[in-house]
Amino acid sequence: MSNQTIIDAVTVIISSPRISTYENATGGKKPDSLEALDLYAWNADVSGALLIPLHICEVAIRNAVAEAIEQVYGNRWAWSSGFERSLPNPTRGFSPKKDLINARLNQRTIGKVIPELKFAFWQSIFTSRHDQRFWTPYLASLFPNMDASKSIQERRKLIYDELEQIRRLRNRIAHHEPIFTRNLTDDYQKILSLVGYRCAVTAKWLDDYQRATEIISKKP
Repeated sequence: MSNQTIIDAVTVIISSPRISTYENATGGKKPDSLEALDLYAWNADVSGALLIPLHICEVAIRNAVAEAIEQVYGNRWAWSSGFERSLPNPTRGFSPKKDLINARLNQRTIGKVIPELKFAFWQSIFTSRHDQRFWTPYLASLFPNMDASKSIQERRKLIYDELEQIRRLRNRIAHHEPIFTRNLTDDYQKILSLVGYRCAVTAKWLDDYQRATEIISKKP
């Protein structure tokens, strides 16, 4: 089977506009050249490989946040009117309050609510409105491996900013979008750092297990 036959078939199935992004990145449309498809396949491969680190990072972060919330509002915090009132509810964009209300619908336990809450919900708790409530008393114990010379506010903002970077990565992967122009090595290091703030042993285990860095190094 010729390269051109493969190119033509895949372009029809994947769509010309989508493939053109990769053709442009590899120097334009070239007869019989698989460069664009190789980059497309690599992009898909590295996206899949990054899902494991993203998975572990998100679970580590949300469990830490859930623990902080429980310290204040108890183990039924998802149904706490006080906690609900503490959440912003903007008329435009993401609403943590609405996300909580939707997540707890038809659920009876916190364990069922937690995975229903969006990544953006957990990130939203790392804002200054929650400093006195959660982070001044609990951040140091929940994230013991952060730089203690920085203030609680600085540490909390660092977590927020790093979560923003990986949230954008996560969303692009979830929507099968190109990530080949990103600094994926830095993205991975942010993921690893976030896990490491919580537990160095878990971060080491993740780093030993993952294969994303190897795939990143083989970018065509």
